[in-house]
Amino acid sequence: MRLILGPALRHVSDTTALVWVQTENPGTVEILGCTARTFEVQGFHFALVLVTGLAPDSVTEYQVSIDGTTVWPLDDEDFAKFPPSVIRTRGPAVANRLRVIFGSCRYPKTDDSRLEAKLKLDALDCYAGRMAGLPIDEWPDAAVMLGDQLYADELPPDEQRRVANRRRRRNKRGSRPPDEVVSFAEYERLYRHSWGDPEIRWLMSTVPTAMIFDDHDIRDDWNTSAPWRAAMAKVPWWRDRIKAGLASYWVYQHLGNLSPAELADNEDVQRLLSAGGDTWPLLAELAERADREVDAHKGVRFSYRWELGRTRLIMIDSRNGRILERGERMMIGEEEFSWVESNAEERPDRYDHLLLATSVPWLMPPAIGDLESLNERAAERTGRRGKFAEKLRQGIDFEHWPAFYRSFVRLGEMIGRIADHPSGPATISVLSGDVHHSYAARAQLDGLSADAATVHQLVCSPVHNYVPQFVKPAFMLGWTRPAAAVTAWWVRRRGLPSPPFTWTNVCGPLFGNTIATLAVNDRKAMVVFEQPRGTTALEEVGRVSLNAH
Repeated sequence: MRLILGPALRHVSDTTALVWVQTENPGTVEILGCTARTFEVQGFHFALVLVTGLAPDSVTEYQVSIDGTTVWPLDDEDFAKFPPSVIRTRGPAVANRLRVIFGSCRYPKTDDSRLEAKLKLDALDCYAGRMAGLPIDEWPDAAVMLGDQLYADELPPDEQRRVANRRRRRNKRGSRPPDEVVSFAEYERLYRHSWGDPEIRWLMSTVPTAMIFDDHDIRDDWNTSAPWRAAMAKVPWWRDRIKAGLASYWVYQHLGNLSPAELADNEDVQRLLSAGGDTWPLLAELAERADREVDAHKGVRFSYRWELGRTRLIMIDSRNGRILERGERMMIGEEEFSWVESNAEERPDRYDHLLLATSVPWLMPPAIGDLESLNERAAERTGRRGKFAEKLRQGIDFEHWPAFYRSFVRLGEMIGRIADHPSGPATISVLSGDVHHSYAARAQLDGLSADAATVHQLVCSPVHNYVPQFVKPAFMLGWTRPAAAVTAWWVRRRGLPSPPFTWTNVCGPLFGNTIATLAVNDRKAMVVFEQPRGTTALEEVGRVSLNAH
């Protein structure tokens, strides 16, 4: 018996922790006297252990055993350099302090020297290497992974060879692509490739990690528009792909995002954990329901909330939650948007900082944001102009919040209400990734009082990927004032109203592999961007105080 992946430390409260594992065989997993039976998906075995009875403000070293045999820590020289895995709970002593690392777009290490030279050093790998030599009280309190942990449509070379060989043996008339994953088993290989790296595996064993998907976790341009969905629906292998992608996301990533109370109240979770035998039929049905749009509604909510002392994190599903097929285009459906508003606006006097995490940015470079909003209006037209605008939408990735204009404005209006609350937070930060450059932008919302909370868009991307050549000049131009002035004039002439907020860049654009840290101390907060300069060395390339107006 051995661990295939994990342990991954997920949701942690004052007295509880969730630890996720993938095991070689079925069995009972034990951590600190708390146990959970594995569940099966197509011959693969997983467990989510709820560890209870922890003390607030404590640091507890832990081991993992299966059927009485200790399987973690590993007796492996690759892991010998790392300290023991620990669970650190939060409590009154640290409620006002927080250190969160975040980023997106992490391509795994490969066996291809030319590709590795292009990808360069993994910022998260380097962070883990540095972290291993620091005192525990300097470790991050949480990691927020903002999508593209997998590249299901851009496989590492060894996985490409594996999939291509499998297709040659089993494919019938080319019914599945030779260079993309389709099945749950193929997704399982990708997660092993991405999370099996010793540095990442150790970091995830000791830093509570919140996760959300983005397009490459399923496929590039996933849910860009209704025509995109209609085109993919005609692809013979797409239904298998969306079921495997969403089911594997639910098992590997989403389960650990939920609190113990949410797990207990979730019918899908309870049905899966209590089922005997292979749970794939349950997961396939769940994935179909999650993907299906019914009356501007999605059947599964992937957005969630974490309380991190005096900081509240609201993770917003800005990819699967999109409504495209009926009614007005929405980044998330009405029911889910109402859930986000209710959870963000509930008792703002109880938190000092609000983090709204969404895989795609709310505030893009102004010139590009205006073009996305204009393109959305054009794509809704009939005839050749509408078709051309739709081709642009898909071809240039016009799919961020400004490309869903009503949702873009509505999110800003919600942020404005919270920012202007008389006893509300000091800062509001929108954490995002996706766009292969990093930056901090400060927003100015119309009509706010002088002592309102400051509002920032914070983007960190990529953690480990190359930046296409066209990206750098395009985004550098998009941030310039002349380009913003020209596009704003053009868009307003076309009849699109100005949003009730403006924004300016205060850090970046930064290009290259980057990891960002948001640090909180009482009602003060700052963000620091760092880039690799060695396997355990990171260089600060940007710093912004989030309290300054």
